[in-house]
Amino acid sequence: MLKGIGASVGIGIGNAVAIKDVELNIKKRTIDNCETELELFNKALEHTKQKSKSMAETLRKRVGNKEAEILDGHVLLMSDPMLIAEVETGIRTQMLNSEYVLEDVCERFAAIFESMDNELMQQRATDMRDIKTRLQKAVLGLEDVDLSELEADSILIAKDLTPSMTAGLDPEKVAGIITQFGGTTSHSAILARALEIPAILSVAEILDKVSDKDLICMNGESGELYINPSQEVIEDFKKKQIEQIEFKKVLETYKGKESVSKDGRKVEIAANIGKPGDIKKVLQYDADGIGLFRTEFLFMDRDSIPSEEEQFEAYKKVAVAMGDKPVIIRTLDIGGDKEIPYMNISKDENPFLGYRAIRLCLDRKDDIYRPQLRALLRASAFGNIEIMLPLITSIEEVYEAKKLIEEEKKNLDNQGIKYNNSIKIGVMIETAAATLIADILAKEVDFFSIGTNDLIQYTMSVDRGNDKVSYLYSVYNPAVLRAIKHVISEAKKAGIQVGMCGEAAANPRLIPLLLYWGLDEFSMSASYVLKSRKLVTDTDIQSLKDMEEAVMALESESKVRAFLEERC
Repeated sequence: MLKGIGASVGIGIGNAVAIKDVELNIKKRTIDNCETELELFNKALEHTKQKSKSMAETLRKRVGNKEAEILDGHVLLMSDPMLIAEVETGIRTQMLNSEYVLEDVCERFAAIFESMDNELMQQRATDMRDIKTRLQKAVLGLEDVDLSELEADSILIAKDLTPSMTAGLDPEKVAGIITQFGGTTSHSAILARALEIPAILSVAEILDKVSDKDLICMNGESGELYINPSQEVIEDFKKKQIEQIEFKKVLETYKGKESVSKDGRKVEIAANIGKPGDIKKVLQYDADGIGLFRTEFLFMDRDSIPSEEEQFEAYKKVAVAMGDKPVIIRTLDIGGDKEIPYMNISKDENPFLGYRAIRLCLDRKDDIYRPQLRALLRASAFGNIEIMLPLITSIEEVYEAKKLIEEEKKNLDNQGIKYNNSIKIGVMIETAAATLIADILAKEVDFFSIGTNDLIQYTMSVDRGNDKVSYLYSVYNPAVLRAIKHVISEAKKAGIQVGMCGEAAANPRLIPLLLYWGLDEFSMSASYVLKSRKLVTDTDIQSLKDMEEAVMALESESKVRAFLEERC
């Protein structure tokens, strides 16, 4: 038995397909004609960009916008004027072959990303190396790995599955994915979860241990896998696979049902989205609403700020699709790990503590914030839209944002444009400051949404992308749990709704605890909605008192985790 990181749940049984990409032997070579070489590079660049756009569209249709944005990001990186200029300069001034110059330039860019103490930025190093290899292949006339013609029940074994590899694969033929590298936030993991394919990552030297056609049994939740196992193990995995299939059938029966606990408390199980195209999965899994619409994705993968009209159409489309169900739309949250080159935002030494989210929007009212607020207000006439403000750390930020909203309401009134005058305004609770002034904030807003991903980071003063301190990044830490409990309590005192849109909202070990504390709304990836609804309907909240008291009496993360793993 081997073990790696369980990155996408599910049981996989099938035959190994070892993905061994062609090894490029890039050598330094002097060229005779730089113009010919530049033409070769630019043709390769344009070919690879167009192919990336095509693969992005394939992913967008098959999976959704969020996953397609990985390849959209590749197009942006390849369109970077600095990157292109450095390659062209290297060819011209050094009279060197383009594949060698690409090796030098792309590796320098990758090293910069890699040196950042942030997992998401480090992931861009992987993107840069994927782009480098694809451009080099295009220059050399070599083909990319093609996974479009797989046999049924294939289990893909690779060092890492790049977005360019996975874009064309047929999920109906892939029983599992196993890689030598990668973590739960890697592109391999993101794509596997989106395609609902079991995946295990970071299995040491897996390519040396597996041959084509080896029988593999794998558990994408536990991270356990077997190569050519005994009949007993095979039968055990087949049994688990049947149970998995039956469980999915059970979950289907929860479509159309209310999310109500055994003792009668109704909550909302909502979904997170990034673009209007994601609404397909939200409807497929029958979410009770949209708990988080990340509007920053509308600003990415382009070279200019989306107009008010473009934004209006996007928000309207989602609102109409959801009918009377709530659609919580977060105003622009960029900075930190989200960079948008055309906005010309100067880089902060510590971007997570700098000029980002509400701070940037309030500073750039006229070109960014007012058009977005107007678009949101206009779209509110077509559905149940609610506005959410990110990264709030002071009541003054709320005052200023609400003032701008009221001003834009008056402007719309003057133009005779309809909107929902009683549109709800809420804040994300994702900073330590926000938790400490939750009572103050609750008096000024209609709802809270707890963003646990950042809340953990800011509460624990820990960079979640830094392996050396990653042990501190846990929702089970007593400090984080106490902060969450306090925020819910203050919301209840003020009589406002309180939800959660971070990863913890879909954690089956935490949902009972959050229910007991009084959380009203759980927002998550659409594929987790029915599973969470079933858990809510199976829960008698009043019976959880002893569990809650036991958890809150525990003094360490490890004890909390162990207790909840045993209990839930």
